[in-house]
Amino acid sequence: MEIIGWIIAIVMFIIAFIGLVYPIIPSVFFVVGGFLLYGWIVSFDGMNWLFWVIQILFVILLFGADTLANIVGVKKFGGSKPGMWGSTIGLLLGPFIIPVAGIIIGPFIGAVLAELLVSRTDLKQSLKTGIGSLVGFLTSIVAKGAVMLLMIGIFIFFVA
Repeated sequence: MEIIGWIIAIVMFIIAFIGLVYPIIPSVFFVVGGFLLYGWIVSFDGMNWLFWVIQILFVILLFGADTLANIVGVKKFGGSKPGMWGSTIGLLLGPFIIPVAGIIIGPFIGAVLAELLVSRTDLKQSLKTGIGSLVGFLTSIVAKGAVMLLMIGIFIFFVA
């Protein structure tokens, strides 16, 4: 059963990493789901209260990292609140409208359009905001990937 537990956990972790570049997949839930499925299939013995406290803190960090990276990226490049919302909407819709490139192009276009149409900023500033949203998104991917690797490393440390 231990091999099955590890296989299922690894599959859940892989799906979580796919979620980094395809934001419709809730990465953090798949990481935690991998822990829980492993525990149900094999055993929760190694996952004591300290393990869960550490993981919950990382989950909170992951939720905050996404929002914070987007806000900082847009704000750093002079964007407004509508630019942040446009970036977020573009991030969610982009992959469906433009299947492969939409994950990168979506936040950029969303931020630019929101700045042009809602904030009524000029094209130059709107483009800067779009670049800021892209920088924020890419920063978020790297930060979340590092935190998820750390979470999985801690999991392995506690259960192995």
